Amino acid sequence: MTLDGIARECRSRMQKSVEYLEKELRGIRTGRASTALIEYIKVDYYGSPTDLRELAAVSVPESTKLLVKPFDPSAKGEIARAIESANLGLNPQIDSDSIRINVPPPSAQRRAQLVAQVRKLAEETRVAIRNERRDALKQIDTMVKNKDNHLSEDAGKHAKDEVESHTKHFTKQVDDLSARKSAEVEDIG
Repeated sequence: MTLDGIARECRSRMQKSVEYLEKELRGIRTGRASTALIEYIKVDYYGSPTDLRELAAVSVPESTKLLVKPFDPSAKGEIARAIESANLGLNPQIDSDSIRINVPPPSAQRRAQLVAQVRKLAEETRVAIRNERRDALKQIDTMVKNKDNHLSEDAGKHAKDEVESHTKHFTKQVDDLSARKSAEVEDIG
């Protein structure tokens, strides 16, 4: 692998870490109803854990309500049980052909827990980014030290600078995502 290849691979892995964080943050509850809140809940559907979004249409008819319309009406009970056991503080109400969920605003204590969860996820992502940096820098050092590669110290320094630049860029993205989600969670309105 070339030095540029190492930097590109490092950037790609950091990008995936940030994308994973974005997906996880979408599932964290704010005061408003959001389909992302329940889309990835695993439902035991004929013995197989399946994402709710694959079993039902989820919509937001009002800012504090979610509506779940199962594609298979016989799965309503399993879907309701999965939503209750997801530990989101939601209480699904089964109608004739759908499931209605009121999304109450979280209490001050619950909001504090959610903000702590956001910060924990962000820190885990920062650690993943730093680990990618460490691994890339180690690979660059190994390549430069290996005289068979005929790489100059300057080329190694340039590649390291590029990796550091990626690290700063993605760490800032994580900080921004975390701050934005924390503000959403703390906003009662």
